[in-house]
Amino acid sequence: MDLVVILAYLVVMLLFGYLGYRRANSNDDFLVAGRRLGPLFYMGTLAAVVLGGASTIGGVRLGYTYGISGMWMVFWLGVGIVALSLLFSGTLTRLRVYSLPEMLERRYGTATSRVIGGVVMIAYDLMVAVTSVLAIAAVVDVILGVPATPAILIGGGVVVIYSVLGGMWSISLTDILQFLIMTVGIFLILLPMGVGQAGGWSGLKLELPESYFDLGSMGGSTIFTYFLIYFFGIIIGQDVWQRVFTARSPKIAKYGGLGAGVYCMIYAVAGAVIGMAAAALFPDLDAPDKAFAVLAEGVLPDGLSGLVLAAALAAIMSTASATILASSTVFGNDVWGVLVKKSARMESMRESRWWTLAAGVVVILVALVVRDVVTALTVAYNLLVGGLLVPVVAALFWRRATSQGAFASILVGSAVVIASMAIFGLAADQPIYFGLVASAFAMVVTSLLGPRKDEATLVERSRASEERREVPVRD
Repeated sequence: MDLVVILAYLVVMLLFGYLGYRRANSNDDFLVAGRRLGPLFYMGTLAAVVLGGASTIGGVRLGYTYGISGMWMVFWLGVGIVALSLLFSGTLTRLRVYSLPEMLERRYGTATSRVIGGVVMIAYDLMVAVTSVLAIAAVVDVILGVPATPAILIGGGVVVIYSVLGGMWSISLTDILQFLIMTVGIFLILLPMGVGQAGGWSGLKLELPESYFDLGSMGGSTIFTYFLIYFFGIIIGQDVWQRVFTARSPKIAKYGGLGAGVYCMIYAVAGAVIGMAAAALFPDLDAPDKAFAVLAEGVLPDGLSGLVLAAALAAIMSTASATILASSTVFGNDVWGVLVKKSARMESMRESRWWTLAAGVVVILVALVVRDVVTALTVAYNLLVGGLLVPVVAALFWRRATSQGAFASILVGSAVVIASMAIFGLAADQPIYFGLVASAFAMVVTSLLGPRKDEATLVERSRASEERREVPVRD
């Protein structure tokens, strides 16, 4: 019965991909869903994008390992979405761009920052997509009992197919269904039934160490590192920005995003508690990444467990598809398009499809080599935040920031992050600290020592452009 539910879910995903294919009539449709999503549709799809493999499988794993303190990784993602929606979404929707690197060129006036920023963004999005495909494999392994390699090929293949078919329209249609399945599967089925099987909250207290009920048991340093990586990382992620660009208006982007962020914070707590229930019922798992699927298989009857596992796949596949499209958009629009085609923007939907297919193939190949979802996600966010946070924030708020400063900031920050990970380890705290400090230092020093140019923040330029459009033209 579970297998039937999962197979039906995968078939429906492909069907929605075909419906997206029918709706995608232009490159604007393929990349940003025609910029016409309404409030509820936008909120559901944004939440589905944020809550992916590491947020679901990884979040439950952290709850299994640390208890309620395991909520912090996903919680900071939700707080970041709230901050992005309240502070920046209005400006972003008015820009009418396809990507974050395109915004960097608009602010700094040079293609160099666009290209190098694009390279960093591609590395981030590809690695997030890899974590999602790995999480799909973990779920499929429990459902079908197949080895990791065919599981990656099956789950990743479905995502790539529907992403290539209709781009953002396919992803938006599948995301809203995935959001509904996630909500029912996590909040209405697995959370209450898992905790109930463990004897309720009192049963958890009897079975688990006292540290599992301490919000700080993960360690203050790790919690602060998660804040730096995930709060700031989600604010500047291309996969999230590209979703913001789909909103029909700045108001929808603001309040729909606020709802999505709050939902993510609640999801963070639910994931940690589900992990605690798994730790109480199945304390000797050889791989904590399997805690979600093992709990669903162990405490739910046939059919319901299939629905909950489909909810896990829904959360995972939504992020996988979004980041595959994001990486292909940045490569075609901001790297290949600028360096080879010498074009300011990718206009061909056919070209977008080919780049999306190529990105999907790369993700599947990398997923066959990398196996730790939380570590892989940490590497991705280290690169993103260490390399791009400072130039993006400077573009929005610092008038004196220059193109030379942006270039130096991205280059130095990324190099320091990579070197620090090589020295201290992929999961260490130091890379993000050193990377941010080096990036900020390079930005400030290079900008102040360089020539003064047209000094205006991106926010000011966006508002000025909006005011010019609102002035009536008289013959």
